[in-house]
Amino acid sequence: MPLLQITTNEPINPAEEADFLASASRTVAEILNKPEQYVMVSLAHNPHMIFAGSRDPAAYLELKSIGLPENRAANFSAALAGLINRETGIPATRIYIEFTNAPRQLWGWNGETF
Repeated sequence: MPLLQITTNEPINPAEEADFLASASRTVAEILNKPEQYVMVSLAHNPHMIFAGSRDPAAYLELKSIGLPENRAANFSAALAGLINRETGIPATRIYIEFTNAPRQLWGWNGETF
């Protein structure tokens, strides 16, 4: 049920992409304390990004999950910014993260909802 979408203008080496996605998946499972078998990670390269008037490397992340605790958003932000920085070198000052608590009845899987 957790979904992490990563969009960046920083090219990801195709040889390192699988490891990056696996690391992101593990990170989401760990920070949300949810089974990794339900975690989905999407990575999109968008070279047409500008942030703070600059085309320097930047990233936009969306983390959506059922039961996402708002009081832990700062911890999630630190963990995800750290992940992106380690994997891409993009500094935390060039990363925006949007958090969404998805209502259980509006999240589908396996032909049903949670």
